[in-house]
Amino acid sequence: MKLDRFLMAWTPYLLLAVFWEAPMLLAASLEKVPCEELIAPGSVSIQDSNCHTDGEEWTGPKEDGFQNKGYTFSEPFHLIVSYDWLILQGPSKPVFEGDSLVLRCRAWQDWPLTQVIFYRDSSALGPPGPNQEFTIPVVQEADSGHYHCSGIFRSPGSGIPETASSTAIVVQELFSTPVLSAAPSTEPQEGSPVTLSCQTKLPLQRSATRLLFSFYKDGKTLRSRDLVSEFRIPAVSSEHSGSYWCEATTEDNQVWKQSLQLEIRVHGFSSSAAPPISTSAPQKPTASETASTEPPGPLPPPTTPSPEDPCLSTPLVVPDPHLHYQMSILLKYVQDVRALLGHLVTEMRDLSGHQKPETTKTTVKQK
Repeated sequence: MKLDRFLMAWTPYLLLAVFWEAPMLLAASLEKVPCEELIAPGSVSIQDSNCHTDGEEWTGPKEDGFQNKGYTFSEPFHLIVSYDWLILQGPSKPVFEGDSLVLRCRAWQDWPLTQVIFYRDSSALGPPGPNQEFTIPVVQEADSGHYHCSGIFRSPGSGIPETASSTAIVVQELFSTPVLSAAPSTEPQEGSPVTLSCQTKLPLQRSATRLLFSFYKDGKTLRSRDLVSEFRIPAVSSEHSGSYWCEATTEDNQVWKQSLQLEIRVHGFSSSAAPPISTSAPQKPTASETASTEPPGPLPPPTTPSPEDPCLSTPLVVPDPHLHYQMSILLKYVQDVRALLGHLVTEMRDLSGHQKPETTKTTVKQK
């Protein structure tokens, strides 16, 4: 009687302790359970699980986001129990570009299959065969879709094909398409430095992936497969004008992406000394230009200031070639006008000499 009373009194406390410790025991029991022990052949499918195989290295549960009141829990996984004759087993972790995708068509109690076919979006990926695994060595985003498989049980069996439920496979982008930018500008001044940056972004799950960067200009390689994502030009010149682009790739060259082209135009120094290039049509020379064919003479040398000249302290200014050219043309015009005036004065003198005798004769007749 005393034992019965003791058990009745302590039963609620024992039940409470069992319910309290059950999650801890379940988490501890599943912490290092291999995938083969957790998956019932042909009846259980695991998605997004952290189970490990014998060949994988166990690193322990992650603590970020799974701590509560001093307890540390493993990451959760989804356990799906299936009553189908066939199931399609896919990867438990996210799939990224460049990964290898392995799909398995599992039968109930691992019965052998024949005439196995794998499908993506209802399209067969190959002819029927005995292989119950389908592998894509290097997946791309285009490999995303809904996969399923079908097969026929070997003897004993009905010979009727069985079909597994479809599984969604999403291939995520490993890194974004790189973008090439130039700092400080895509139109720098000659002699200034320019830095080209090849910018891309990795997802958090693959932040440790190493990328190699290459830079190109007008079809020529400037730098190839370097860990540095920048290319610096210390001093640009007119030869650096052109089309640039960059390329980012993984170390195994399985995934590579290229940026759009970036046009860079280098501006030269402002040169007012160079004479302007005339684009107007040639004009017919005037009468003054045809009258004198003598080329313009040189300008007189600059006068040397005397010691008493207050402008002695003024620095000597080198004549501007463009100004010299304009003054030579002006001097030619002055010489042409001078020659024309000389001809005009001579003609006026001759005209006045012819008119004087006629005036004298008319006065004599009047008398």
